[in-house]
Amino acid sequence: MPRSLIFKMLFVLVLIVAATVSLIPTFKLSGLQNRETDLIRKISSLSGLTRPEIEVGVTSGTIEAEIRKNTPAEKLDEALRLADELHKVNAEITKVEGRAIRRGLDLQGGTYLVYEVDLNKFLDEAAKNKDSRLEEILQAAKRDYETRGIDYFTALQNNFNARDVKLNRYFGRRGQSDSEIIDDLKKQSEDAVNRTLEVLRNRVDQFGVSEPSIQKEGASRIIIELPGIKNIQRAKNIIGTTALLEFKLVKEPEIVWSVLNDIDRVMRARRKGIEDLNLKTKADSAAIKAGEKVEEKELTLSDLFGDKKTDEGVAQEDTSILVDQRTFEEKPFTSLLRGLPGRYADVISVPMQNVHAVQRALQLPEVQEVIPPDVQFLWATKPMVMGDQSFQRLYLVKKEPELLGSALTNAEVQIDAGSSSFRAGQAEVHMELNSEGTKTFARVTGMNVGKQLAIVLDGRVASAPHIKEKIPTGSARIDGMGSMEEAKDLALVLRAGALPAPVKVMAENTVGPSLGQDSIDKGQRSALIGLLVVMIFVVVYYNLVGLVADFALILNGLLVLAIMASFQFTLTLPGIAGFILSVAMAIDSNVLINERIREELRGGKTIRAAIETGYSRAFITILDSNVTTLITGVVLYSFGTGPVRGFAVTLCIGILVSMFTAIFVTRMILDFFTTQFAIKKLYI
Repeated sequence: MPRSLIFKMLFVLVLIVAATVSLIPTFKLSGLQNRETDLIRKISSLSGLTRPEIEVGVTSGTIEAEIRKNTPAEKLDEALRLADELHKVNAEITKVEGRAIRRGLDLQGGTYLVYEVDLNKFLDEAAKNKDSRLEEILQAAKRDYETRGIDYFTALQNNFNARDVKLNRYFGRRGQSDSEIIDDLKKQSEDAVNRTLEVLRNRVDQFGVSEPSIQKEGASRIIIELPGIKNIQRAKNIIGTTALLEFKLVKEPEIVWSVLNDIDRVMRARRKGIEDLNLKTKADSAAIKAGEKVEEKELTLSDLFGDKKTDEGVAQEDTSILVDQRTFEEKPFTSLLRGLPGRYADVISVPMQNVHAVQRALQLPEVQEVIPPDVQFLWATKPMVMGDQSFQRLYLVKKEPELLGSALTNAEVQIDAGSSSFRAGQAEVHMELNSEGTKTFARVTGMNVGKQLAIVLDGRVASAPHIKEKIPTGSARIDGMGSMEEAKDLALVLRAGALPAPVKVMAENTVGPSLGQDSIDKGQRSALIGLLVVMIFVVVYYNLVGLVADFALILNGLLVLAIMASFQFTLTLPGIAGFILSVAMAIDSNVLINERIREELRGGKTIRAAIETGYSRAFITILDSNVTTLITGVVLYSFGTGPVRGFAVTLCIGILVSMFTAIFVTRMILDFFTTQFAIKKLYI
């Protein structure tokens, strides 16, 4: 056998194995989700909690506390056992779904909302003068925008010009031209939409939805998709509430270590089943040294919480956590935490694998008792990446805020002009306060120099800069940004203390589970029937060579699904249609090749020569038809939205894979049989 043919066969074999392995999480996810649904149903029947309440509790780590509060005593142990198992299943789902094929809203069910920023109200609030004429112009601009489909600001300027009214009468500065004012208003509205998007994204995180979709469409619309969320009113209530921006002091390291020591004492007693918690640890023994290397060891949640292990279902697997094995016995809680070097040295860092365990520990009633009533633990808004590991930051802050976001008037990104050679050219955030905020900020910064001030949006810490000096002017600067992107995000959060512009619901839709399952069933059925019919036709028409084409067709489907899983593309119902179309194109390529081989055989050529000529002559035609379709798919993806993109993604992937399977794989198989066996007649 030629060496090149051996390499080709090994390459295809490796691809098949890799594709099969990449699809295992997709099949595993379905079973886990069914188990999760069953557990939620059982917990709901025992505790009276609704499904949304249970889902939010699992995400925030408060499920045990909610169950203790709402469940009768005789059912409490069973409900807590099921909650523990639900945590494990949920953690396993989180681990698996990042490697599985994501399902779109039309397949999974959920809530679909379209919000539009009300530019009329936004401009009405921004106007320096208000009268009936302005109201008339704004209403006319709105009508033109909605009925004629022109840009809102073009409609606004046209209506001002039609009435011979200058824009600077209501907006901008005296003497400023209409075009300059329109440009400024566009920038303000774009900033308002971006800030609204940030606030809505922060709200959506409260649902604990896997793979939510929040995206801007056009100049003023925001589309939100919440897979799995069926309670549309609850979604609107949470998304529509006013965001809360607060400034809270981070507690001193000595207080943090003292609280951690108390939590360690409680957790150690719980693990060992000791009732008397009056056991002391060494003074300051909980301190986490920044950058200190730890000896990590994987344990289970049962090892940490001293739970009795159960033999039911997924609970056997338990969720693994990473502890510092040198300190676990003495300090079980602190062993879950890490001290990182550099700019994160003053922050408690938690490996993502341990976040659920820390959340659960902090919600235990006995742990709540040892946390001082005037402080609280808050998580950071986003995880951070150090090397190949991800960490979530945890802050102990004063419960009462020092300042509210309503005191801010502006926040923007600037570049350090070079007051220090070390910081020159770095991005920093400048914020301005109103008169009342200036007085409060001067007092707070003057009394807490050297401490950290956490910027908290909706209960999550966006940043915690150090106070370097008293700031009496009401103009503060936040430096030490890791990147320009980080600075922009922080400025956006500071400006997003409330929904920056009025929004209205343009469309709302709930795709129920029955419709979602029905869509899945019909899509799968149509794909399988179409594939089966094509495969039977090919075998009937091309005999044994048709079996080769059928193998290529099956491999084509396997590789398409594997690519979608590996790159986390979303599979939608139109996507299934695109997949079916790509299957048709794949078999079309085989038809062209087989017909060419037939012609060469009729012309008297040998089998090897007919195969060689058939593939070489069909290649240009196949390439031409596939490339033109691929260009169409790319255009659809670039300019389309939602379902159109779903169709385009699977179509493009299918086309590329079909060229590989139809030309490379089938040629390899035919070469193998014709070189290894003395075939005198090719049945085609």
